[in-house]
Amino acid sequence: MKTLGVIGGMGPLATTAFLQRLQALTPATRDEDHIRVLMDLHPGIPNRHSHPEGAGAVIGDMAGRLVAMGAEVLAMPCNTAHAHAGRIRAAGAPFIDMVAETAAEAVRDGARRVGVLATPGGERLYQQALEPLGAEAVVLEGQDRDAFMQAVFAAKGGDTGPHNRAAMRRLAEALAAAGADHLIAGCTEVPLLLTAEAAPLPLTDSAEVLALACVRACAGEAALGDD
Repeated sequence: MKTLGVIGGMGPLATTAFLQRLQALTPATRDEDHIRVLMDLHPGIPNRHSHPEGAGAVIGDMAGRLVAMGAEVLAMPCNTAHAHAGRIRAAGAPFIDMVAETAAEAVRDGARRVGVLATPGGERLYQQALEPLGAEAVVLEGQDRDAFMQAVFAAKGGDTGPHNRAAMRRLAEALAAAGADHLIAGCTEVPLLLTAEAAPLPLTDSAEVLALACVRACAGEAALGDD
């Protein structure tokens, strides 16, 4: 069993939801079967959109501290911040790339025109990840993109109620109307507002994909019943 280091706080609610998924997806019958997690939940990381360089420096420092504390595998439940993956890998431990894992999972599920529910930075990362896999990213535009950011920041503030859920579903429907055949929840606040059952198209949840990848990396394939 390897120790997992989690770079968190972007945002706090999404990070704690990810940890709950990690626990739920780990095949365990007792405390000792679960993965040891070292987690730095740091809400003070500079804004990934307006201060990317500052964010990258802090994220890299967090990765280094987690490795120094004993983390053997690193993960970060924030898609947008994967723009700084290089700084994380510089800490010296394997880093699970949430964006790459999610894009690959969507394509395995048959996606070809993928509606990406993500920030502008996250959209760019998914476009780069999907293209080599033969899939196309479909993204929100104009007022819909603004509405998406409003919904995400409302969720960061704790608003996961019916009105905000309806707003996220409407945006998913807009991507379906634009020709998407699949959806990616490419921001970790999205699954707080849109479940697979409520989505108008098949939905690949980046937080769940990351949690499963962490279980495989830290507990081994056998823990998930694989040969």
